[in-house]
Amino acid sequence: MPPRQRLSPADRHAQLLAVGARLFAAHPYADVLMEQVAESAGVSRALLYRHFPSKHALFAAVYQEAADQLLAGTRFDPAESLVEQLTQGMDVHLDYFIANRNAVLAANRVLAGDPVIQTIMTNELDALRARLLAVLPLTDEHAREAVSGVLKSWLVFVRVLCVDWLTHETCTRTQLRDVCIGAAIGALRPLLAQDPAPDRPRHGPVRGDADGDADPAHPTP
Repeated sequence: MPPRQRLSPADRHAQLLAVGARLFAAHPYADVLMEQVAESAGVSRALLYRHFPSKHALFAAVYQEAADQLLAGTRFDPAESLVEQLTQGMDVHLDYFIANRNAVLAANRVLAGDPVIQTIMTNELDALRARLLAVLPLTDEHAREAVSGVLKSWLVFVRVLCVDWLTHETCTRTQLRDVCIGAAIGALRPLLAQDPAPDRPRHGPVRGDADGDADPAHPTP
């Protein structure tokens, strides 16, 4: 055990959080032991348990801090295009997901049914949705409700897709990010009076009947 440093309670708490974050990032959840955290921090197990009564409590605190930092690092600037804002936000989150793969998988797989961890993630997604709603060009309350529902579903889609990608990388990071952004643009376009991405191609229905349903056996020239 390294020599114990004398720290204020607040500084000790922060130190233990940092050690926990590092260990949860480096190892699967089941492999992280509180004894290991105490040894890495240079403190006794009794002192560690005074700050965090269980491994679950330590992980929850680590994940709450990460969610707060992700929100702080995600910038939604109305002066930028929606694509630029989504790109910046996705990059911030993907940086964290990749650097903390084990922690993210623990929260979404090992602790998938844990109400404390799920509340942390839900609160972050709700905060992101509220901030996106604040910068989108919405004409009335009806449009706001429709867009809010789409954003809620999109954020869940992004979460599930990113967790699956961390488990098995079926595409590049850039492709993953662009799929997520493309899904948001495609879902929001019908609900916004102003095209959120005028520079991106719009894939409309295939020419055919009035509803855009073409007979695949008789394509329209």
